[in-house]
Amino acid sequence: MSFTYLNELPTPAQIKKDFPLSEELQLLKKERDAQISAVIRGESDRFLVIIGPCSADSEKPVMDYIHRLAKVNEQTKDRLIIIPRIYTNKPRTTGEGYKGIATQPDPEANPDMIAGLIAVRRLHLQAIEETGLSAADEMLYPENWDYVDDLLSYVAIGARSVEDQQHRLTVSGFDVASGMKNPTSGDFSVMLNSVFAAQHPHHFTHRGWEVDTSGNPLAHVILRGAVNKRGVAIPNYHYEDLIRLHEMYEKMDLLYPACIVDANHSNSSKKYQEQTRIVEEVLHNRSISPEIRQLVKGVMVESYIEPGSQKIGEHVYGKSITDPCLGWNETETLLYEIAEKA
Repeated sequence: MSFTYLNELPTPAQIKKDFPLSEELQLLKKERDAQISAVIRGESDRFLVIIGPCSADSEKPVMDYIHRLAKVNEQTKDRLIIIPRIYTNKPRTTGEGYKGIATQPDPEANPDMIAGLIAVRRLHLQAIEETGLSAADEMLYPENWDYVDDLLSYVAIGARSVEDQQHRLTVSGFDVASGMKNPTSGDFSVMLNSVFAAQHPHHFTHRGWEVDTSGNPLAHVILRGAVNKRGVAIPNYHYEDLIRLHEMYEKMDLLYPACIVDANHSNSSKKYQEQTRIVEEVLHNRSISPEIRQLVKGVMVESYIEPGSQKIGEHVYGKSITDPCLGWNETETLLYEIAEKA
């Protein structure tokens, strides 16, 4: 039982030098960050929609999808801020199976971490270069932040990572909106404690350095549903859940109370078609409750070109190889509905 050291990975500086972000796009990304920040801070009434494939598995269909999003974004930009999900790490409950392009750029080939880091950087860079949309990613491995910190406008910390101290401390150094999901147990206190940790300064080690962080005031919560001890999915997007969260937020010393509702995962019990209904319910509750309207700043939706999912090796263009997703036709309709009702 031991480590076998295979390859020394390139540093973030090396990867950035090979795949730089232009000064023009740096300004564009800064503007996007400011717009998203204004929503989280309650200074803008635009609505965030973080949307895209469960896992960004292949460059061509992912870019096709983001170009479609960009067209809708142009039509709805007065009401929405659309943030593409380019999720390059896929957490697995057991650790088995496909883990995303960061580990395995070709899902049918052996893992290649160096090629994976390059693929991650290239995909995020291509998205903002071609569409002007800076994206969201899940920071499954905190040390990967430095490879994409100049590209991401939104970061999510997953249900299995939110209790981890290294994730919490690392988020305290991020300068973009960062959503902390409720753990799989559904415990709101754990989630809010992680937000508290992320919003405050810390002193710790990161990528071989002793570092100080200033705290991230844009840290907030993501509700993704829970699973009880019998393995049954328990949703937490209903009116009563949101009111309870609002009350718990008020009792804690936290900046800018904000919530994103994840319409898939345990909220839909991975029945991807239910995402439309769930988003509609959230929008309805925002319309009847000032507290919920103030709290819920956006939704998260898993969506791709083709509906459902497929197994690795089936090669259906634009169809998820991980969790099932809404198809584009349903997605486009939903986006315009959100713009009308949010």
